[in-house]
Amino acid sequence: MRQRGFSLVELMITLVLGLLISGAIVQVMVSNQVTERLNRAMASAQEGGRFIIGRMRNDLLMAGLYDSTSPNLSRIVDIVDEAAFLQNRPVILPGDFINRPALGATQGANGAPDTLVVAFQGLRDCRGYKLGYADPEEFFVVNEYFLDGDSLKCRGFDGRVLRGQRNAVGNNADAAFSLLDQVQSFQVLYGIADHQVSNDFSARPVTYVTADQLPALRAANAAIVAIRIAVLVQGDGEVTIDPVPSFKLLNEAPITPAEKRLFKKFESTISLRNVKNQMRSRKI
Repeated sequence: MRQRGFSLVELMITLVLGLLISGAIVQVMVSNQVTERLNRAMASAQEGGRFIIGRMRNDLLMAGLYDSTSPNLSRIVDIVDEAAFLQNRPVILPGDFINRPALGATQGANGAPDTLVVAFQGLRDCRGYKLGYADPEEFFVVNEYFLDGDSLKCRGFDGRVLRGQRNAVGNNADAAFSLLDQVQSFQVLYGIADHQVSNDFSARPVTYVTADQLPALRAANAAIVAIRIAVLVQGDGEVTIDPVPSFKLLNEAPITPAEKRLFKKFESTISLRNVKNQMRSRKI
């Protein structure tokens, strides 16, 4: 019996079909890898952004708090004087402290990152340090938030040390802790309440301003009743986005990141309820 093999044409057709199928499989695999990297980058940016907004919201809600009736409040200083000082300075400005006059909220020039500094009565600073106080003692906490490179950091202080009322004890006040890496920008605006403008004592913000406007507003007895923050977070992984979109954070001009990566913007407005309650009760 005579056996017959494949013809040259049949072999060529088979090879072409095999190549087409293999190419399609490779393309699907590459596409799946790109999609997986993109999903990972989006998830990491989303997770980082939600974390930092939640973390800062919890800290900033405390701004302006001072309860002189608290049994845990350390009373090694004049708490009446301290209450007046802190309640009028929920946001610290440069020049407020004799031992660190440069410390305070600042506006970054030409879209550069801002610095935010808040004060309140608490158990620990933003790093978890007691700064020489015992549990459950509460003290004059001052927290500074700033961008160092691409790392959003915080640094905590004892306001009594900054005012020259106490010597530094315990942890190193100059040590900054990283809260979140891969942050491209950090911007802040301040909601101002002024009953002379709003004609009521509701403590609602009538305008939002930058840090460089705060000294004049404080001198005019206006109060900071809200803080609006914005961060631009980069996702993890080797995801190339070309072209990279521009992002507008608060009042700043749009920025386009230098790296062709995935970025996501997060914004939040935190109401300073302690300041609002003081204003409503005192009708100022």
